[in-house]
Amino acid sequence: MNHRPPRSDGRGAERGKPTPRAGERAPANAGRVVGGRPAGGSRQEPVREDPYRRPSRTSDARWQPLPDPPTVRHEPAPRGQPAHRPLLTGGKLALTVVSVLILVVTGYYWRELESWNQDMQTADVIDQPPTERPADGAIDILMVGMDSRTDAQGKPLSDEQLAMLSAGESDGELNTDSLIMIRIPNDGKAAVGISMPRDSYVDIPGYGQHKINSAYLRAKNEAMRSLRNEGVSDKPQLEVRSNQEGAKNLIATVQELTGATIDHYAEVNLLGFYDITRAIGGIDVCLKEPVDDSYSGARFPAGKQNLSGAPALAFVRQRHGLPNGDLDRIVRQQVFMSGMAKKVFSQDMLTPGSDTLDKLKTAVQKSVVLDEDWNVVQFAQQMMTFTGGNLTFKTIPVGRPDLETPEDGSAIEVDPGAVRSFVQGLLGTKEQSSSAAPAPGAGGSGDQAGNQQITVNVRNASGQQGVADSVATALAGDGFAKGEVGNADPRDATVVRHAQGEQDAGDRVAAALGGSPVVEEDSNLPPGTVTVLLGGDFDASNVEASGNSLTRQPLLRLAPEPVGQPLLRLSPARAGQPAQPDASGCVN
Repeated sequence: MNHRPPRSDGRGAERGKPTPRAGERAPANAGRVVGGRPAGGSRQEPVREDPYRRPSRTSDARWQPLPDPPTVRHEPAPRGQPAHRPLLTGGKLALTVVSVLILVVTGYYWRELESWNQDMQTADVIDQPPTERPADGAIDILMVGMDSRTDAQGKPLSDEQLAMLSAGESDGELNTDSLIMIRIPNDGKAAVGISMPRDSYVDIPGYGQHKINSAYLRAKNEAMRSLRNEGVSDKPQLEVRSNQEGAKNLIATVQELTGATIDHYAEVNLLGFYDITRAIGGIDVCLKEPVDDSYSGARFPAGKQNLSGAPALAFVRQRHGLPNGDLDRIVRQQVFMSGMAKKVFSQDMLTPGSDTLDKLKTAVQKSVVLDEDWNVVQFAQQMMTFTGGNLTFKTIPVGRPDLETPEDGSAIEVDPGAVRSFVQGLLGTKEQSSSAAPAPGAGGSGDQAGNQQITVNVRNASGQQGVADSVATALAGDGFAKGEVGNADPRDATVVRHAQGEQDAGDRVAAALGGSPVVEEDSNLPPGTVTVLLGGDFDASNVEASGNSLTRQPLLRLAPEPVGQPLLRLSPARAGQPAQPDASGCVN
């Protein structure tokens, strides 16, 4: 995804996509690898071709690291933290989110930002330029974090740089390990970053079901072979056009999974993240327990600390020893990006006379690739207007984290229908069909009439007093029939159980509760009945009865978290979801 040479065969030739050949395996040493090295040999990934090494541009000076800021500050961990918890480490940050946030928040420097467009690396990967108000209700930006051993111009990093980044053999080369879609609603609501686990088992257009992190490489390898068979021998053309096909296929995969239309694309590499975090003076994080991981180089004490450069990179890349695998990696991604968003949205970060913007510009231009239709300044102005500085992060709903697959080893189970409903629900609407029930919270007699056919039992398994009756009363205010109320054995996660074949009833109750609880079938329940088991992740202090009418907000409002942190506090035991920071903001 590098700076493209002048087209010699017309736009159509540049954008033409070779037809994938069914059943063909990726050759050894093929293209950009998407996905990391399998842990314990159980996760299989495509292999890569030797990357083409482009000649250095005459304007490129030898890379020099930015001056070192104070790298690490330590404070004792907050008192009262439980000891000896399992280590939940995080993986590679969706690095592009960090870079793009840098671009969108510097409101005092619009004129300087105009010059950024002239020197940004671009890629021809979006077929239709976006409109001001997309038909799907939001501008959607796909962010891809690249574990690349090259810079944005395709030049290999030196041994010195690789050692500095702790970019060793363990993590492979040119992986697309981090995928986040930023959704900016047309109606001005706050933007949402949607994390997609790299091991999600999904349909990849033209290739069948595989891990989502292989979508890029499969198409790139196929395009490279097809272009060579067509007689294309120019290495820059081969690299640019095959990379573009890889990115296009990744975009198509995400669109099919989420139901959204990707309007913009961005990627960044390890070196860019390293320099960006140093340029802004690092990010404050907090660890519950000390960390010592030889694979990533993450060695930190417990407590609060400021991380930038190599330590920050190690913090977001650590992945070994995770109880929930890829899902736990997302915890650190979201926490770090939350801190980044808070810092870059601060008006105090860029003061007149500061050289921070110049450092950011240098880091971003040598490490970030954008689609060619993206005007950075226009997007920055739009982002500021729509969100007012608010950006939250969520994760797509997933199933089993240990799904065994025919070719790809262990993967994460994903239901595309549930993902599409989740993504659409972030706009305050829900996908409808003629037979589908209206979305809870949308108001109107249709909702009330449908809810009246559902009897809801509520069991308090949270350990908090009086929760079950309060929740039952609130649901009755939404039109649901009040069923049995009582207690149950303690559990960590809230669960909504519905009768056999009545998924819609469970979804209605779950949507009314808010917080995306698990919905599952219980064959022992009679028709028309739903049972709610309130777990320890439910905040009883915010239970409110809604009266006799539905509202557009969830009935049971969970305690608000700082900007960038998911609302529902989930325990590590909940399958399919990552554990969240505790009240202090510390993570494992």
